[in-house]
Amino acid sequence: MDIEVYSIEGKTIKTITLPPVFETPFRPDLIKRAVIAMQTSILQPYGPSPSSGLKTSAESMGVGRGIARAPRVKGSGSPSASRGARAPFSVGGRPTHPPTPQKKLKEKINKSERRLAIKSAIAATSNHVLVMARGHAVSDVLNIPLVVEDKLESISTTRSMISVLHDLGAWNDVLRAKNGRKVRAGKGKRRGRKYKMPKGPLVVVNSDLGIVRGATNLPGLEVVKVAKLNASLLAPGTMPGRFTIWTESAIKALEST
Repeated sequence: MDIEVYSIEGKTIKTITLPPVFETPFRPDLIKRAVIAMQTSILQPYGPSPSSGLKTSAESMGVGRGIARAPRVKGSGSPSASRGARAPFSVGGRPTHPPTPQKKLKEKINKSERRLAIKSAIAATSNHVLVMARGHAVSDVLNIPLVVEDKLESISTTRSMISVLHDLGAWNDVLRAKNGRKVRAGKGKRRGRKYKMPKGPLVVVNSDLGIVRGATNLPGLEVVKVAKLNASLLAPGTMPGRFTIWTESAIKALEST
């Protein structure tokens, strides 16, 4: 499939042929497995200490005293008023049904399946229907997939990056991510992730000549080298079809895949 290459001013400069990876069949099942495998790979097993709540001299007094057989701390009062311990219902007692470190948290995927998932996710970035289904604002985008000349890799200031995104018709998607930020529900607000922000455009380059610095302050915009592409970047939240901007050299690097 032939595709037009645009300058950073938004003008057509040449036409190239997309590599065969963009013709990979759509496999949402493998893409989902690959993303979940990445998400769970950073999880750490957790659970309480085996002796949690058991470091006490409490013992049950047995039967025949007219009181419950719960373990009670020795010397904490009369039998009927002594303090309970060790049991799950006691203050400071052992956990009732604690998480176990033996639980399997990580999902695994075969190497060949992971590679096919990445190729399928790359092909999904050229599908206009999937990109629209993700909610990206691409009505003003010049083309999908959007291929830009290699000068894009040298943009090192935020002001210049904003100007280029305007010329390419991709600025509306950055605004969508910025305006879509909202406060997270639940306890995550107290754990360093108060806000949730939609994913904006993904810029794939062959080498970083300053573009990472120029794009770091724009909300939702991410820059990645083509050699480090993964399913999580191409299909955030297991949903394929992310709006992606490719440089010409990044497209050429895909020809060997």
